[in-house]
Amino acid sequence: MVLSPADKANVKAAWGKVGGHAGEYGAEALERMFLIFPTPKTYFPHFNVNRGSPPVLAHGKNVAYALTPALDHLEYLPGALSGLSDLHAHKLRVDPVNFKLLAHCLLVTLANPHPNEFTPAVHASLDKFLGNVSTVLTSKYR
Repeated sequence: MVLSPADKANVKAAWGKVGGHAGEYGAEALERMFLIFPTPKTYFPHFNVNRGSPPVLAHGKNVAYALTPALDHLEYLPGALSGLSDLHAHKLRVDPVNFKLLAHCLLVTLANPHPNEFTPAVHASLDKFLGNVSTVLTSKYR
């Protein structure tokens, strides 16, 4: 799905609100995913999902910080995320469904601390962006 100029502005503005909390938000989104979707297919099922678990916190930072370069390359996400796509498809072998699950959890996590700024338009723009990121990250599975 193509991001319109308004979508791009909404995504960048919303991510600007994340500020120095990217690692916390990423960890919270992973925790939500593990608790809501505790299936064998969930990403890193061996993680202890207690709040503040070191592996979740560490990977949560990676998740959130990986989105920052994607924001700088909204016109060509496949190029910006090619290395991550290879890593997740070939080395980590993450079930592709998990990217969509994580995207939904990340939307909730971003909306909680900023309810007034999380308008329907911002929600739709972030959903498109995260959907595009999910598509790119699963592209190497084909």
